Amino acid sequence: MPILPASYILADDGTPYSDTFGDVYHSAAGAVGQANHVFLGGNGLPARWRGRDRFVIVETGFGLGLNFLATWAAWRSDPERAATLHFVSCELHPFSVNDLAALHARWPEFAQLAAELRAAWPSLTPGVHRLHLDDDRVFLTLYFGDARDGLAQLDVRADAFLLDGFSPARNPDLWSQKVFYLLGRMAAPGATLATWSVAGEVREGLRRAGFEVEKAPGFAGKRQMLRGRHLGRRVRPGDENTAAHKPDVPTVRHAIVIGAGVAGSSATERLAARGWTVDVIDAADRPGQRASGNHAGVLRPLPSLDDNRMSRLTRTGTLYGWRHIRRLRARGMALRAEACGVLHLARDAAQLSKMQSVVERLALPESLLRFVDADEAERIGGWPVALGGWWFSDSGWVQPPTLCAANLAAHPQRVRSHFGRPVAQIERVADEWRAFDGDGCLIAAAPVLILAAGTGLSDFPLAEALPMVSARGQVSLLEAATGSAPRVVICRMGYVSPEVDGLRCAGATFDVGDDETHLRERDHRENIDKLEAMLPGYTADLDATTLRGRVGFRPASPDRLPMIGAVPVAGAVAPRTPLSAIPRQPGLYALSGFGARGLVWSALAGELLASLICGDPSPVENDLIAAVDPARFLLRSVRQSATED
Repeated sequence: MPILPASYILADDGTPYSDTFGDVYHSAAGAVGQANHVFLGGNGLPARWRGRDRFVIVETGFGLGLNFLATWAAWRSDPERAATLHFVSCELHPFSVNDLAALHARWPEFAQLAAELRAAWPSLTPGVHRLHLDDDRVFLTLYFGDARDGLAQLDVRADAFLLDGFSPARNPDLWSQKVFYLLGRMAAPGATLATWSVAGEVREGLRRAGFEVEKAPGFAGKRQMLRGRHLGRRVRPGDENTAAHKPDVPTVRHAIVIGAGVAGSSATERLAARGWTVDVIDAADRPGQRASGNHAGVLRPLPSLDDNRMSRLTRTGTLYGWRHIRRLRARGMALRAEACGVLHLARDAAQLSKMQSVVERLALPESLLRFVDADEAERIGGWPVALGGWWFSDSGWVQPPTLCAANLAAHPQRVRSHFGRPVAQIERVADEWRAFDGDGCLIAAAPVLILAAGTGLSDFPLAEALPMVSARGQVSLLEAATGSAPRVVICRMGYVSPEVDGLRCAGATFDVGDDETHLRERDHRENIDKLEAMLPGYTADLDATTLRGRVGFRPASPDRLPMIGAVPVAGAVAPRTPLSAIPRQPGLYALSGFGARGLVWSALAGELLASLICGDPSPVENDLIAAVDPARFLLRSVRQSATED
């Protein structure tokens, strides 16, 4: 469902008022006072987070973000605060960043924090958005959409709940029995809640969901508020089918990552940002030299009419990927990337019509996706084209090796690199994984091991249950003058990049099961043909016999989705077994199957895997976690066998 931004007016006393719901965004007596008294005080904060490694708060309505800002400020000012703060919130109608700036100006005490929040504020698109604040110590996870959908899809164990939103009379959906039940399902042992509402239906609904509640003195002119505590999680039939696999969280924060491409380097950076020590092992002499070694690759989403899993994952991955690049640059990392825009041209009139329908149905912000006709596409691309298509103005190209290097350099004190060391064997001894080279010498040992070795995943017998294939890809490198057309990325059955250091990439081929390592003239011709179909007349002076290029082998999965999660134990699985119940290799994870979309998946995949390993709230919805779980292929084998029988 498209996201409609919030609209507001100011009441006579200056309080923001929603003309959609006919209610104020906060108490007229003061938003900060209400946040501190009702939501922080009602949950026993800051005392309850003291000495904790992580504290997780779930809020039912983000609004202006004042509860979050007040919580963040209280956390920062507490010398005994939890090491990390996770704040998870849902919002059906989020504010635009410009409206937030205007509204936040009324609270100068939050000026610095509010500015950092707005700088990270995501595009107003449906689904989960993970923001990293305060040097990766504060995680803000926003779900844009109906809270009833978001709470059902968020993998969270909450220590405290802030029940905030427009009044039950004005917005009954946010105070429904379904919402209360979902909150109860999220509750960690000892979880508390607080809200300004003391309505009888609220108290009874919370009681039915397993909360013990009591009235307490309210804020300012409001006589009472409500606070409560969850009495213990009640697992109902079906709960186990929605849960992700929950590995034991290691007590020693040390991991081995095999592979220093976009997958392995992203996981390394995300774990190192959480304080982990990571040993990165790669057979090459530097990062990003195999499938991640191209001169320029594309980072953009792949929309669909039904907004399927691929569409949602590539959109989330693209948005998170560009935020990740901005964070790395803020840390001084010199990676090569440019959000110059991506123009995706239609193949024919039928596809053009479908592309226009996709844009109309999804109704995403124009900066993310817009339909353009042939004339506008020609102006954007700087070259005559036959048909228009999609314009992704906030997308662009990335140079993968520089991204890999930046990931590994972002936390130098926590990352140890072992280049030029092919891993010949891995084994688990007691609670520790060990990686050995071809001479039997130990390279590294740690409780957690991540297989991010691209097509080399199939070299490890413990990953034999994962049906990964190798896809040969050849790109052609074209000499290009600075400022020459196209100055944006253009796609149509392939892609061509702008000029980057005097060269542009064109390609790429995709041949499964082809192990030829040398450049082939016929593949250069294929890339030239794709380029000519995109930009008629562009290839007149190109000679396939003289072109330079590069060959890489990309790991691909049968369903074109990546593999992110704990490696399953190979063996028979009973029909209808929940993913969460499939046995896993302890402490062993896979990060592979990226295919031709390594740049799109990598940053989000690294954050998802780090969240799964550490037991953090997830940065994507539960159904998307299941869609990329490596164990999904065991269940598909069972279904296929049942069909054949």
